[in-house]
Amino acid sequence: MREDEDPVETREWLEALESVIEYEGVERAEYLLSKLSDRATRAGTPMPYAITTPFRNSIQPTDEARMPGDMFMERRIRSLIRWNALVMVMRANLKPGDLGGHISTFSSAATLYDVGFNYFFHGGDDKREPDLIYFQGHAAPGIYARSFLEGRLSQEQLDHYRQDTLENGISSYPHPWLMPDYWQFPTVSMGLGPIQAIYQAHIMKYLHNRELVESGDRKVWCFVGDGECDEPETLGAIGLAGRENLDNLIFVVNCNLQRLDGPVRGNGKIIQELEGIFRGAGWNVLKVVWGRHWDTLFEKDTEGVLQEALDRTCDGELQNYLSQGPAYTRKHFFGQSPELAEFARELTDDDILALNRGGHDPYKVYAAYNEAVTNKGQPTVILAHTIKGYGFGKGAEAQNIAHQVKKLDKEGLKAFRDRFGVPVNDDELDNLPYYRPAADSPEMQYMQKRRRDLGGHLPRRRRDARPLKIPELKTFDKLLEGTGEKEMSTTMAFVRMLTILLKDKQVGQRVVPIVPDEARTFGIEGLFRQTGIYTSEGQKYTPEDRDQIMYYREDKKGQILQEGINEAGAMSAWIAAASAYSNHDYPLLPFYIFYSMFGYQRVGDLCWAAGDMRARGFLLGGTSGRTTLNGEGLQHQDGHGLVLHNVVPNCLTYDPAFAYEVAVIIQEGMRRMYQENESIYYYITLLNENYQHPPMPKGAEEGIIRGLYQLEAVNVAGKAKDKALRVQLLGSGAILNEVRAAAQMLKEEFKVGSDVWSVTSFGELARDGQHVARWNRLHPDKKNRTSWVHDQLKDQKGPVIASTDYIRLQSEQIRAFVPASYHVLGTDGFGRSDTRWNLRSFFEVDRYHVVTAALNALAEEGTVEQATVIEAMNQYGIDGDKPNPAST
Repeated sequence: MREDEDPVETREWLEALESVIEYEGVERAEYLLSKLSDRATRAGTPMPYAITTPFRNSIQPTDEARMPGDMFMERRIRSLIRWNALVMVMRANLKPGDLGGHISTFSSAATLYDVGFNYFFHGGDDKREPDLIYFQGHAAPGIYARSFLEGRLSQEQLDHYRQDTLENGISSYPHPWLMPDYWQFPTVSMGLGPIQAIYQAHIMKYLHNRELVESGDRKVWCFVGDGECDEPETLGAIGLAGRENLDNLIFVVNCNLQRLDGPVRGNGKIIQELEGIFRGAGWNVLKVVWGRHWDTLFEKDTEGVLQEALDRTCDGELQNYLSQGPAYTRKHFFGQSPELAEFARELTDDDILALNRGGHDPYKVYAAYNEAVTNKGQPTVILAHTIKGYGFGKGAEAQNIAHQVKKLDKEGLKAFRDRFGVPVNDDELDNLPYYRPAADSPEMQYMQKRRRDLGGHLPRRRRDARPLKIPELKTFDKLLEGTGEKEMSTTMAFVRMLTILLKDKQVGQRVVPIVPDEARTFGIEGLFRQTGIYTSEGQKYTPEDRDQIMYYREDKKGQILQEGINEAGAMSAWIAAASAYSNHDYPLLPFYIFYSMFGYQRVGDLCWAAGDMRARGFLLGGTSGRTTLNGEGLQHQDGHGLVLHNVVPNCLTYDPAFAYEVAVIIQEGMRRMYQENESIYYYITLLNENYQHPPMPKGAEEGIIRGLYQLEAVNVAGKAKDKALRVQLLGSGAILNEVRAAAQMLKEEFKVGSDVWSVTSFGELARDGQHVARWNRLHPDKKNRTSWVHDQLKDQKGPVIASTDYIRLQSEQIRAFVPASYHVLGTDGFGRSDTRWNLRSFFEVDRYHVVTAALNALAEEGTVEQATVIEAMNQYGIDGDKPNPAST
């Protein structure tokens, strides 16, 4: 910083500014400073970079809204919650098995949650739905402890913390799959809570602007750790919240300055860094840095000496001031200069210890929350300065080991009890007792009244919604009848089905098409004009293609969610829409279509979270398969997406080849999810390859849904079926037509008959087989059951050959259930850029390789000479010494 060449002039300017603030207010001062800045910029004067404010509270003490409740009563209740959370984790760790648990995160955030529960977290009523709260995952023990005091959880349940295989067990972290009436959002995979919260607020506005659900003053609260902000997902979407003015969104960042191993920014200042990032993204930033005991010191700081010292103190040193004690603080902070020492001259060591951080001061937290909920036109982030391991003394408070601390020794437990005034005697400490006052005690009466006034207890989750009337399969007759001589892709079949659904009087308004800037790739641009692209601002410009039929129409009531080149954001929007049945009591039918390669591979953690939170909807993997997307190459060709999506236990994966299969699968999915209220979701592959689609075989629906049905029988003329050589050919998706062509070649060139089977879902077949195998294993005294695969193939003749556009593991899933010799072709290896037919030859899944694989299988059974196999290979130009595509 430059030397002040004219201190007198500087003082005059500052006095003038202070006069404006005093007599005309801060808004007038802000206006004048803005005008001065504009004038200086026009004159070419470089402006100072000032996206952050001094390291102090954003709200001045004189501007703070006053907390109306009983601070002392609330502290007693908060202390009991702290105690029960600590005891629950300690009791869990006395059991064999080292169950673990975390206590330091909640210790730092207890006041942040308590003020919210007492004054701001609305539980819903007949006029509005409850607020949506993304709790910090590691703070779960504190939320359980509050529910215990409220009488919602029993002591038995607390004693089964982290033992959720038991009937009364409670989960380690927020998991709706495990506690479907309690937790709403899985958050402990760091970064997923924040990005989901942003898109949850986005979907809330979407529903409101489309006049489907009135949101009113409903809020989305997201509690985040400062270390969690290093995750790209945490901050990656904050620009969307700023652009869309999501004033229904509040982030509370628990800035205890520590990650799991050590300081978040030991050499810097994480609060200042986050302030700049959020302010630059258009958020309303409220810093809650210091507690009210600092107020008098700041009043005395007329020359800014104290403020300058705080501004330059790095976070690592701030932690030392706590962990090393008041003497260290007096020497190393206040001892930096005579001017600073003067501030501490009349302070005792206890006074220095009492200089609390803002996140532990309920008055400061209340003022920030009140400002956040009343702020309009911007999302708000509250940066709350806290202490990790708060209350744990020398055992953990503000120490690098705090995250790993799971218990206190007896002396530490005594100190904790005494600090928070918990009425437990010394002779009871060895038993680690919970403490819950009588239901008619002042504490419990106060606590219950606060929640009654706010509409009820939280967290809680709605399991199901009112069933929807789903269109019958005949609604999609055009897709069931085949295309005749015309050709189309399964992607276009889906688009046609989507168009029919959008026009349906029962569910049309609930359909939510979602694309990550690829609508034209998937042929959805026709919906731009028909339904409009949602934007919170409407369309302020005239699109350059306005004179075209399918022009780019944005609308505040638009139905399509065009989320940009942003798979994580689009997936988060899909999750919010797919859980609308629970969060808004308004089921939506979300269809998210994307490049299949950029599905689970890109956003797998979100897919897993979707399963956990019981999402219901459809994911459509477009341009799927290793060889169908000709020309794109290694990064785009997906040969493994089906396998990856299938790892989510409640995700059903399908690989349809024909339009009628697409229609049957989606219609059945809608029935199960929206009529039967099943907590499942679907991943369906779609192709961009055009070909003719046959009509649906009579009675094929069950096989399509279960994963396997006979498409056609190819018989050799002049030979009885049971006398001729025969093979069973399995195919799916892009390769089914190659399998059909191979069946004809086997018949015409080698006199081998075949049955061609469409495998719509190897994943569902495998799950069925595994379920049957488990039942048989656990019921040795009962007659064995059989799988769908076994039942379909048991009476068929010949070896079974499966060929798909995916890695071999996809079709290997059913090997144990195939009642014959089983041979698998697949596209293992990195993708290549070439034509479809060259790619299928390269990966050895084309019709020629299917034929030779079938002949080789017959040769292994001794019904065909090996010379016939070699003849076929020579005829088709197949080089047995070609390098393996799986490793080249």
